[in-house]
Amino acid sequence: MVLNFKNPNQPTTSFAVISWETPRIEQTFSQSNSIDIELVINSEVPIKTIKLIVGDGVTTINEKNVVVEAGMLTKKIKQHLTLLDGKNSIEVRVENLKNGIISSSRSVLVGKDAIANAIDVNRSDYALIFATNNYDDLNNLTNPIFDSKTIEELLRTRYGFKTEIITDPTHDEILEKISEYNTRKFNPQDQLLVFFAGHGVFDDNLNEGFVAARDSKSNDKGRSTYIPHSILRGRIDNIKCEHIFLAMDVCFGGTLDPEFSKQRNVYDAASDTDLLVRKLSLRTRKFLTSGSKEYVPDGVAGSHSPFASLFIQALNETGGKGGRIFTLLDLYPYFQRLQTSPRYGSFSVKDEPTSDFVFVVSQK
Repeated sequence: MVLNFKNPNQPTTSFAVISWETPRIEQTFSQSNSIDIELVINSEVPIKTIKLIVGDGVTTINEKNVVVEAGMLTKKIKQHLTLLDGKNSIEVRVENLKNGIISSSRSVLVGKDAIANAIDVNRSDYALIFATNNYDDLNNLTNPIFDSKTIEELLRTRYGFKTEIITDPTHDEILEKISEYNTRKFNPQDQLLVFFAGHGVFDDNLNEGFVAARDSKSNDKGRSTYIPHSILRGRIDNIKCEHIFLAMDVCFGGTLDPEFSKQRNVYDAASDTDLLVRKLSLRTRKFLTSGSKEYVPDGVAGSHSPFASLFIQALNETGGKGGRIFTLLDLYPYFQRLQTSPRYGSFSVKDEPTSDFVFVVSQK
């Protein structure tokens, strides 16, 4: 925003809102020397000018005025831009009739020569794991904590994740921890895996799936002591991380997404780095559950649940066959061996169809 306090007409609250549709995230990558951009501008005060500025981050290479009609409050922009090899900056600058100026930009790296510098050395992968064995009013389970600790160790030691595991949490503790993550600042290429292991239920009267917490009540007809999937989706979706993967080893977990889709991604990557850059340029909101609208087995004491066993096997085996990287496309086939019906798809409209979650084996 630009504020000029010497101007008596300078507004302090009224600015246009710039909403990017493509590219969605601040830094992206393109192998070709062109890109399609799409965005929407909304303003409470009529728009005066819109400038589209393309540069290299330091120097302006091209600047054009977008046509604005008198009294216009909304403008949708769709442009095909030709870019230079290397780093490109695309800025949109909007001024309204009350001299309120606001700008928003996207950085685009172009060409294979830029790939080596495209991975943020400060990027991190995180895992937030909720595991519940012991319940105050429900039947206790055997394996969620055992499963989760094994998965946590693999993610931390083999893949370099920064992990946090919450055992036997209450209803409020689950929501408070998710809210804590919503206040965190993530880098554009950071990833977050959220994992739930424990009881889950589906209420036919409410037509809603729920995650059970340690203090959930067996006779709770209104399900106020449970966490609805709709709330869980919304809270996790609002975490300010561009790449989120939600895995759930709970009964009725597949009801997380009522519009379940089994669309799968196809990629043809020239290298691990190329694949990593492509995937981290797209916003991700993917989920994987151990079953659909059904009960799923916990397993026997001393042995992992069927879902956790396959997840652990995948983490141990993949990423080591000629490369350091595997994605959900590599992970999902493992779960086809389950007797239950695993679900995989998107849990938010923010998810980009060809996005993915990437597991990178740590350098030893």
